[in-house]
Amino acid sequence: MNPGVLVLAEMSAGTVALVGVLALAVGIGVGFWISRLLAAKSLSAAKDEAKRIVEAAQAEARTAAEKTRLDAEREALQRKEKLDAEIEGSRAELRETDRRLGKREDGLQKKEDAIAARDAELSRRDEKLQARQQAIEERDREVEALIRKQTEKLHELARLSPDQAREQLLQRVEEENRHEVAKVVRQVIEDAEEEAKTKATEITLMAIQRIATEVTSESTVRTVAIPSDDMKGRIIGREGRNIRAIERATGVDIIVDDTPGVIVVSCFDKVRQAIAVESLEKLVADGRMHPTRIEEVVEKTRSEIAERITKFGKESALEVNIRGLHPKILDAMGRLHYRTSYGQNVLRHSVEVAFLSQIIADQLGLDGRLARRCGFLHDIGKAMDHEMEGGHPKIGMDFARQHGEREEAVLNAIGGHHADMPSTTFYTPIVMAADAVSSARPGARRESMEKYIQRLNELQDIALSFKGVNEAYAIQAGREVRVMIDADRVSDDEAFLIAHDIAKRVSDEMTFPGEIKVTVLRETRAIEYAR
Repeated sequence: MNPGVLVLAEMSAGTVALVGVLALAVGIGVGFWISRLLAAKSLSAAKDEAKRIVEAAQAEARTAAEKTRLDAEREALQRKEKLDAEIEGSRAELRETDRRLGKREDGLQKKEDAIAARDAELSRRDEKLQARQQAIEERDREVEALIRKQTEKLHELARLSPDQAREQLLQRVEEENRHEVAKVVRQVIEDAEEEAKTKATEITLMAIQRIATEVTSESTVRTVAIPSDDMKGRIIGREGRNIRAIERATGVDIIVDDTPGVIVVSCFDKVRQAIAVESLEKLVADGRMHPTRIEEVVEKTRSEIAERITKFGKESALEVNIRGLHPKILDAMGRLHYRTSYGQNVLRHSVEVAFLSQIIADQLGLDGRLARRCGFLHDIGKAMDHEMEGGHPKIGMDFARQHGEREEAVLNAIGGHHADMPSTTFYTPIVMAADAVSSARPGARRESMEKYIQRLNELQDIALSFKGVNEAYAIQAGREVRVMIDADRVSDDEAFLIAHDIAKRVSDEMTFPGEIKVTVLRETRAIEYAR
């Protein structure tokens, strides 16, 4: 190739490149300028927009500030009104307080005036009392002088010793004040009865209703059936040796009379009576009848009765749910099964008194378990009172203490349930009440006709022995005595005193089951005739 052509070609390529570079530089500069124009335009628009936004924000801020100011002014106004109302209320309270204080001051002033007047009145009364006391002392001195003169006069006229004169004077004072004493006694009795009647009646009736056991009555005489009169001869034996052997071995009285088919066994001791009856029944059934056989049968029967007694004691203790009793005490309680009081079985009576005592104690808020124990053991002395001297309460208390009873309430209830000793606990009067309820309910006890008539006569004689009593009648099988008094000699108040005195004498001098009501009647009659 031609070197010139090559040089020309190389120059054309360089020119093209230079032109391209220049064109690129021009393009860049034009682009830069255009971008600057666009940026300047955008910046101006942004400034306008920013200015508009700032102005809008400023307007909104001014509006919000104005609203805030108005709200603050309104809140301040409301607070001011509230404070004004509170201040006005406080002022009203202060005015009311001032008014009350003024009123109280007036009241205190009046009270001070009243106290001053009362002090003055008390001073005057004190002066009067002192004067009266002086007058009374003077009168006492005059009375003493008068009494001395009367005493000297009595000595001169009656020639009485000082003791005799004093006794007559006391009798005169007693007669003069008897009416007042009777009136006070009547009022006290009526108040006490009114207060205690409702509660006592409620407790007693509930106790009686809850304890309604059957009544069993026995006598001191039992009969034994025999098949023929020939057996009567065999029981008597040759020259009476068999009947004497039976009586000697058992300690009973055997009565063989003309009554067909029976012989009679009599004994006050129910244990010995039971041994004799059962022994005779066995001998009659066996047919062999001689002293040796009699002694064998009686001894065997006595052993069986002893086992039965222990069984009765344990069963009764289990029935009333009492634990910890000494075996000797259980045996003694079992013996009460064969003991009666006015025909009432003493063991069943003891069980009944135990439950009655518990009910009464529960109603009074006391220990029912302890009351039940006291009631169950209260008559334990009757199991051995025919073997020892003294009353059954004292015997029973000593026996119970000897065999492990350490509770003071139990011992006092045993020893004091007949008022033989003072009551030291609440349980003793409870047992006394339960004992009276069990004994006095209808049919519980009975007695012989002779004793019954004797008791009625004694009741009437005691009532008739009082001054002013005209007539006296024992009624309701001896449960009540009605006394008619002379209305001219005895007042209403003295009638209450007579009733109290009669009841006290009956309690002190007579023995009877349950209780006896004393009713004193005073009647005034006005009679006139029309002609």
